[in-house]
This record gives sequence, structure tokens and C-alpha cells, in this order.
Amino acid sequence: MPQSKNMARLTEDMKRELISVIGQMKDPRVQGFLTVMRVEVAPDLSSAKVYVSKMGADDATEQAVKALNRAAGHVRSEVAAHMHIRKAPEFRFFADDGAKYATHINELIAGLKREE
Repeated sequence: MPQSKNMARLTEDMKRELISVIGQMKDPRVQGFLTVMRVEVAPDLSSAKVYVSKMGADDATEQAVKALNRAAGHVRSEVAAHMHIRKAPEFRFFADDGAKYATHINELIAGLKREE
């Protein structure tokens, strides 16, 4: 089911605020090259899936996801305060390996160009 314009705008605003709040966190597992790849908000605003990716060691993304899930309540209250909304969704963070996959594809393409 396609999202309405208002829901898509709310999702993008929420993503922007999530990036801001996560960027201000002091946890060393979250600091660095952490990227919020996408946010999927439920239509009733009860929950939101946040897919994140972090460059670095192989387990860096998993460590960041653990830290973010532990701080989900703090992130929720900060996002609600910044967006001035009464009902903020419950955030669940997941690892997204899209950036790693894109890097792998680029390496394969570069290898093909070298063979020619």
C-alpha cells in the first residue's frame, strides 16, 4: 500500500531528526560513520523500523544496533521533543548491509573494466 504524502513527509522529517539525535549521542559504538539508511513508520505511528549502517569493522554495525536499541527510549523522547509531536513511535533499529553490498558491486564492476 503506497504511503500518503503526509506520511512520507513525516517519515522524512523523522529520519532527519533521528540523524540529528543519533549524531549527538556520546556512545563510542554509535559515533563515527553511522548512516540511517531508511525509516519505515507504521501507519498508526506505534512503531518504526530504522535501518542503519556503519563503516568500519565487520561487527561495527551490529555493535551500533545494540547500543541504539538500548537507547531507544532516549531517542524516542528526543525525537518527540524536537518534532513537537505528542505520540512518537517506538523505534527498533536493524542493521542494513546495503552500503557494503554497493561497495562489493563497485569492486566487481571495476574488476571487469580492468579485464577489458
